[in-house]
Amino acid sequence: MHTDTLAQPIPSSNNKTIGKTGVLIVNLGTPDSPSVPDVRKYLREFLMDERVIDIPYINRWFLINLIIAPFRAPKSAKVYRQLWRPDGSPLKIYGYNVKDKLQKALGSEYVVELGMRYQSPSIEGALKKLRKECLSEIIVVPFFPQYASASTGSVYKEVMRVVQDWEVLPEIRFINRFLDHPKFIQAFADLGKKYMAQRNYDHFVFSYHGLPERQITKGDVTNSFCQFGSCCDKLDHRNQHCYRAQSFETTRLLVKAMEIPEGKYTTCFQSRLGKTPWIKPYTDEVIPELTKKGVKNVLAFSPSFVADCLETTIEVGEEYKELFEKEGGQHWQLVESLNDSDSWIETLEDLITNKRS
Repeated sequence: MHTDTLAQPIPSSNNKTIGKTGVLIVNLGTPDSPSVPDVRKYLREFLMDERVIDIPYINRWFLINLIIAPFRAPKSAKVYRQLWRPDGSPLKIYGYNVKDKLQKALGSEYVVELGMRYQSPSIEGALKKLRKECLSEIIVVPFFPQYASASTGSVYKEVMRVVQDWEVLPEIRFINRFLDHPKFIQAFADLGKKYMAQRNYDHFVFSYHGLPERQITKGDVTNSFCQFGSCCDKLDHRNQHCYRAQSFETTRLLVKAMEIPEGKYTTCFQSRLGKTPWIKPYTDEVIPELTKKGVKNVLAFSPSFVADCLETTIEVGEEYKELFEKEGGQHWQLVESLNDSDSWIETLEDLITNKRS
């Protein structure tokens, strides 16, 4: 046998990748039930994450296990019961619906699994299923439009914890953020336009989940750019991973898409915990300021969430509505999240197949 024969490449029957592509979609998580024990278990796992409450372990353990979880669980369980559906948690229901719809949209060359960062279905369980598929690539899609260490960063860390001992690692790609993806912006804008066609709103509130200021400061690799002010007026290479700056950018893109005039909208932050400073302005402080200026009709958005949950349906949709009316407002309308809509499936499909990040 001649050596030049051995050197010839083996002809391939096609140019397709040998294996399928795995897709792991990840949302934050939800208690297994609205019972106090299950809510307490969820709170403990969630808040003990060092990326969520970034204080020394011993301090965090005492704070969560002896103060927050015991006293907050009964109150949170009551709220979860308001939110719960006959078939379970809305967040989990939407998650499974998206999984099924996305699998259908992507086709047989992809394998889609759902994981929650906390509780079930777990990221570890989803990755074990994907591992058995002999995949060429795994694409991880955290359901957080804006990057934050406490959300997307925590998903990264958990995924790498699970796969670190795998003998064979397929290529793993993470979708870092998608706040500026055209289909994501258009999907939220279309929801807003639906309500704008029904009523004249004199102000628009964009309420994002909050974070402690120290987490933003720690993420400033320049050690000098972050000032919690005009530094967020533009998203560039210095603040591209700053959650606060990304939130303001999301608002600007939505405002442009819906043609909302300057001066008619506010970006603010909700859900703060504890006494340390969180990123401002605070939504519950913005609302009284708006009513004092004569604002009567508000259309509210929660663009840091892609699925309705306690923070959107209850906090923004009910608690802030009650506060707004108490302060003299007349009409407060929450725009629902993308949930399991066709526009959200189209956004995900584009993110996955066109390698945007």
